Amino acid sequence: MRWSGQELGVANADALPGLAKLNNLVRSVQTPEFAGVTFHEVLAKSALNHVPGASAMPFAWTINPFRGCSHACSYCFARPTHEYLDLDAGDDFDRQIIVKVNVGDVLRKELARPSWRHEHVALGTNTDPYQRAEGRYSLMPDIIEALATSGTPLSILTKGTLLRRDLPLLKDASAHAPVDLAMSIAVYDHDLQQSVEPGTPSTKARLQTVTAVRDAGFDCGVFLMPILPYLTDTRAHLDDAIRQAKEAGATHVTWAALHLRGSVKPWFMQWLEREHPDLVPKYRSMYYGRNAYAPKEYRAWLGERMRPILRARGMGTRAPDPTTGGVRSSALRGTVPRAGAATATSRQPVPDFAPPPDPSALF
Repeated sequence: MRWSGQELGVANADALPGLAKLNNLVRSVQTPEFAGVTFHEVLAKSALNHVPGASAMPFAWTINPFRGCSHACSYCFARPTHEYLDLDAGDDFDRQIIVKVNVGDVLRKELARPSWRHEHVALGTNTDPYQRAEGRYSLMPDIIEALATSGTPLSILTKGTLLRRDLPLLKDASAHAPVDLAMSIAVYDHDLQQSVEPGTPSTKARLQTVTAVRDAGFDCGVFLMPILPYLTDTRAHLDDAIRQAKEAGATHVTWAALHLRGSVKPWFMQWLEREHPDLVPKYRSMYYGRNAYAPKEYRAWLGERMRPILRARGMGTRAPDPTTGGVRSSALRGTVPRAGAATATSRQPVPDFAPPPDPSALF
């Protein structure tokens, strides 16, 4: 094991570009069980992130205990957040993980402020709180306990099966505030899943986690996002996905077509050129120039394909929270919006293909 200690308040000349500017860097760590991954432990100055924009809630808040994600999903919309530290959105995002080691302590102080109004807090809207690093750092128990103790509603969206570790804690938390859980399971072909999101638990393991969540007494949604054109949008794949989600106990499905914003596009296209070169011209015609979204015609076509499958399988669907892009909280029920914000009845329905907002607002 190699430990690189850092003195607080002093720039680190040996650190990666961007990290050298951090005056809250504690140390950088590499361990054999996380080969090729470096953890940069920092002392966070804040835990709660305010997400701007109209919402049915007075405000919207997120917590991200990590920056970067070893799940290494080629399509991950959060990749551009790494560029704010002069790290790249590709390999650095997968292997240079920022860890807010004091996030629980900072969160408790923020929640204790008289100004805190106990609005819904979303986890998993940017990088995954249950990525493999959570097994080493165990940040989520403190976060859950702090939110529950303060009576703050929370939601979690994850691909990480480590969620099962915290189900008893989440069950206790639900006695104090609403708790909403969902698993992100986009690909139901094993070989494709291992190729496009190589650092994630298998689809089977995630479906088993859905069942565990249901057995613990929670509703559990499945985020079928993103649907990959020409790869996971066949009727057979979509029907099998909904079938497996339903059999695992999922209470609803949230789905959306792939979108490729900014530096995510070249990273995903690099994967596509390597693994499915025959599809490159088709993707370039769909996601041409600066266009981040699948064409409206494709999204309409996908909706026409999805709706009969959902009806046949008896599965309901929900749109993602329009503010966080994550799990829609049950705490929204009966909430009075702030002045000037769109209300749940006045706001236009969020279409099933709606992408999350700019990730820079979620970190």
